[in-house]
Amino acid sequence: HLVSASQDGKLLVWDGLSTNKIHAIPLRSSWVMTCAYSPSGGFVACGGLDNICSVYPLRTRDVPIRVCRELNFHTGYLSCCRFLNEQRIITSSGDMTCLLWDVDAGTKIQEFSDHNGDVMSVSISPVDKNLFVSGACDAVAKLWDIRLGKCVQTFAGHESDINAVSFFPNGNAFATGSDDASCRLFDLRADRELMQYSMDSIMCGITSVAFSASGRFLFAGYDDFNCNAWDTLRGECVYQLPAHDNRVSCLGVSSDGMALCTGSWDSLLKIWA
Repeated sequence: HLVSASQDGKLLVWDGLSTNKIHAIPLRSSWVMTCAYSPSGGFVACGGLDNICSVYPLRTRDVPIRVCRELNFHTGYLSCCRFLNEQRIITSSGDMTCLLWDVDAGTKIQEFSDHNGDVMSVSISPVDKNLFVSGACDAVAKLWDIRLGKCVQTFAGHESDINAVSFFPNGNAFATGSDDASCRLFDLRADRELMQYSMDSIMCGITSVAFSASGRFLFAGYDDFNCNAWDTLRGECVYQLPAHDNRVSCLGVSSDGMALCTGSWDSLLKIWA
């Protein structure tokens, strides 16, 4: 199953194999910018220009499904939300902060503020749920430790806004995608940039990044309507998916690593396997 959100005002949960819609959830605000699935599949969340992270239960008899929690503390738009577990979610915002929430109580647990620009994306470590990385319009990425409640590493190198971040499968590195037309790989243990993924022919920004299950390939969605697959080790573009008729706004790899889904401003989701 996968979840998608659109400015048609609906949050849709799909069966990726049959392409049937399983749930269609009407949103209070159609200006949605992000959505996320909880690890067990019991909840979905979304948010956007309403500054609110809205959480919806999927295991309910209500039709249509109604919001169960509205997490309201950010003073800027909601750019990204990611579940730690069924009870905790992390959000990032145009107010330059990230927040950790208690979903059950609907309350803020912790605030993370060290960026000097809109925070555009967060990614939670696949091996240690106490760590997450954020990318922002100040062109830096930061690693945060929830136990300490603060930034523990800062990674510079990009020359423009960072729009997307994604952890490497082993949790020791992460990738970023930026408006400077490059993706980069940063290593936590080396505390430095390891690789840059760019070509002279690519002049546009990157909106989204995700690794294959093994980490060998880095998928990136671009403003020029394409999705590129990069060889993580060699730094070469190994193939290009002429994916859509408008900018690729999001992408994700299935948990089993068998498929890639791209979403676009052309209003289509496409699954590549």
